[in-house]
Amino acid sequence: MIKHFQYSTICIVITIFIMIHISCSPPKSLYKMEGSPSLINRINKIIEESEIDLNMSIQVLSLDDDKIIYDYNSQKLLMPASTNKLYTSAAALHYLGESHYFETNVLSKKNNLILKGGGDPDLEVKQLDSLALEISKKYKTIDTLFIDDSYLDSLDYGEGWMWDEGPWWYAAPIGALSVNDNCIDFYVGPGKKGDRASIEYFPKTSYIGFDNESITVQDTVMSKLKIDRDWVSNKNNFYVSGEIIDTAKVDTFYRNIYNPSYFTGTIFKELLNKHGAKVNHLSFNLNQPNTYKTLTKHKSRTLLFSAKNLMNESDNLTAELFVKSIGAMDTLPGTWDVGLDSIKSFLAKEVLIDTSNIRIADGSGVSRYNLTSSAQLISLLKWMYNSKYKENFISFLPGGGWEDSTLKKRLINEGDLIRAKTGGLSGVRNLAGYINSKRYGNVAFSILMNGYINSSSKYVEVQDQIIKTIIYD
Repeated sequence: MIKHFQYSTICIVITIFIMIHISCSPPKSLYKMEGSPSLINRINKIIEESEIDLNMSIQVLSLDDDKIIYDYNSQKLLMPASTNKLYTSAAALHYLGESHYFETNVLSKKNNLILKGGGDPDLEVKQLDSLALEISKKYKTIDTLFIDDSYLDSLDYGEGWMWDEGPWWYAAPIGALSVNDNCIDFYVGPGKKGDRASIEYFPKTSYIGFDNESITVQDTVMSKLKIDRDWVSNKNNFYVSGEIIDTAKVDTFYRNIYNPSYFTGTIFKELLNKHGAKVNHLSFNLNQPNTYKTLTKHKSRTLLFSAKNLMNESDNLTAELFVKSIGAMDTLPGTWDVGLDSIKSFLAKEVLIDTSNIRIADGSGVSRYNLTSSAQLISLLKWMYNSKYKENFISFLPGGGWEDSTLKKRLINEGDLIRAKTGGLSGVRNLAGYINSKRYGNVAFSILMNGYINSSSKYVEVQDQIIKTIIYD
């Protein structure tokens, strides 16, 4: 009797434990799975053998017959990271158009000039230099150079951007007047043993301060060289510290600046001075701009150029300038709120995505407030594939092994059999785009992986294995 009681008690305890375990960790079988049995088995095997345990959402759609050939938890909302740029670039094509260009204008009134920004994401120092040279042929003295960035609002950073992104290039502030990606390019190499590292930077400008306290060593680097900016105080003083080995090759570091409009204006003033057009004052305090007349302008290359740069290099600045420029079509200044509302309207009315079940907080995917699913990304990819934008949209996306792209070191042998956008944040690795496969023809795919802690290499490897399986199955 006692033994029977003990046995029953043990059984009850075991049963309760199992029930608790099941309730806390639902088996993968509860997730939706459908599609080609062969492909399901192959991809499932890849996932199981990897032993990864994280939030995952995958969908693969045959574009030739509009059938789902693999589906794993495709409705789950996850952070898209830079795959969010698929929504942004599609909306930019729809609203702005492939032939859209950005203008940077110089206006004049007597001896005063206005440098007026138009949201150009690709404005270069050499283009400002050309404007300055042209102006110097008409002016030898300029009383005041006014900076006008009123085309877009003054919000530098997107909603949900982490406050401590600091000076990193991918968190460059957003402005209607932007040049050199709102960054300083540092070219760093070793000096002689015991001396400071050899450092050149571009653009050369008085806008920044620079202090090099690094040291060149001969054997072991104990303190890695780093370049930082006093970003907490919103200052543009750069500090170089740490060590560099004397056999190191020259490397390039990109660091953002604070207040892009003043950065651009300062560089333009210095270029005017260089060409003999002396500028006495630089100011934001512009009155009666409507009384000024256009003196000269720079027209950017078309949206197609900017969008390709956006998708290949995953340029966050370009994405956010696209969003605000879309917003500027409805009201000035262009804002994130209006631009994002327009993107959501495009997704709802054209792509037929239920936008009550999606969160788009910015254009680049930097914000951790963004939420989307593989199924929603597939809806966009399918719609774009069947639209008039198909050719241009696919041309934006890098192929495997493409130089100067986020796929440079991935899927090299697959080349143009894949055209896709990566997405990465801390703990997030995503990939979405198109595949030309042997068995399934033209395919749209989306793989979202969120929630890992350590190195991303395992998750990237799994994604690449899945892609190869789809291509060669």
